[in-house]
Amino acid sequence: MELSIKKRKVCFVLTSKIHYGRSKYILEELKKRDDIDLQIVVGASAILPQYGNILKQMEADGFPCHAKITMNVEGGNSISMAKTTGLGILEFTNVFENLNPDIVVVRGDRYEVLSASVAAAYTNRTLAHIEGGDISGNIDESVRHAITKLSHYHFTTNDDSKNRVLKMGERPDTVFNFGSPDIEFVSRANGQIVNEELNYFGVGANVDISRPYIVVMQHPVTSEVGNNRANVKETLYAVKDFGMQAFWFWPNIDAGTDELSKGIRTFRESESPQNIHFFTYLPPEKFIALLKGAVCLLGNSSAGIKECSFLGVPVINIGSRQEGRTKGGHIVDVNYNRIEIHNALRHQSSRGRFPHNLYFYKEGTARNIAEKLAVAPLYIQKKLTY
Repeated sequence: MELSIKKRKVCFVLTSKIHYGRSKYILEELKKRDDIDLQIVVGASAILPQYGNILKQMEADGFPCHAKITMNVEGGNSISMAKTTGLGILEFTNVFENLNPDIVVVRGDRYEVLSASVAAAYTNRTLAHIEGGDISGNIDESVRHAITKLSHYHFTTNDDSKNRVLKMGERPDTVFNFGSPDIEFVSRANGQIVNEELNYFGVGANVDISRPYIVVMQHPVTSEVGNNRANVKETLYAVKDFGMQAFWFWPNIDAGTDELSKGIRTFRESESPQNIHFFTYLPPEKFIALLKGAVCLLGNSSAGIKECSFLGVPVINIGSRQEGRTKGGHIVDVNYNRIEIHNALRHQSSRGRFPHNLYFYKEGTARNIAEKLAVAPLYIQKKLTY
């Protein structure tokens, strides 16, 4: 008679379209392990069509959704973010009570992730956090470090971040630098994208991927609510006047998103730019294929810090959202000023590719994270090291 081995229940939380693409290989590694019972919880903007609902993509990739959480409060401001966080704690608590996972896995620095972390901590679940120790602008950095202090295991993406987590008093035997899952995904992605797909997705000018183009990803800055519309207007006019084809991705759901979105819509209707195509979402493999061919990336996305560093794509970073991040030589920083942005576009678009930067890369990132989640001792009570 064979003895059945109790599988460890690992609950992976996805709260945005970006999280899914960047976590895909970890999910694959967890799914194929005989000692892991993988649970996937999807919530927040990850289930909202206007932000790229990932449920159909997950189904196509063979990943089930074990719980779906509706938690976002409309408003696009700091109050709605705070209320969403509170509602998320209630909803995640119910889900964790029903699924009863041994380990909950979260990643990043978003307020929805903080909800899941608080719920896991208060229901006595071992919590694992991916991307702790990074430095970023506005409220995101505070949220990231708060999640670190709630977490029992830490998967950092570089040695500097690992050292910061250790300085926060976390036990050395719980902190691991296995590299960035984002960069592993980029290194293995071999998808392609063609004009028909690009013109099918989104709205705006018809595009031709065989001609030079830039990618624009500008998100709201939570500490600059009230100014986001004026800020994005500077970028819009700079891109229009520069004239090169631009693939512009819709902003995320952070406070200030309504201002920024309204600024884009108003500009699109009043100016009818003939060189800009606007997207809400591209599947992860398609996005990387697009990014690989870009002359440069413009905006304030972490993709400029991580993915573009590995690909060698020149980046123009606007404003304070990524303030404090470790930045490679492929990045030029500018203010919210259309002349500055225009000059930077002219400069960066003529530079060509930079050498691959391996700062965030380690071989076997997903496999190593999955292995550690399978064998790491479960524990609840944390104690600071000094």
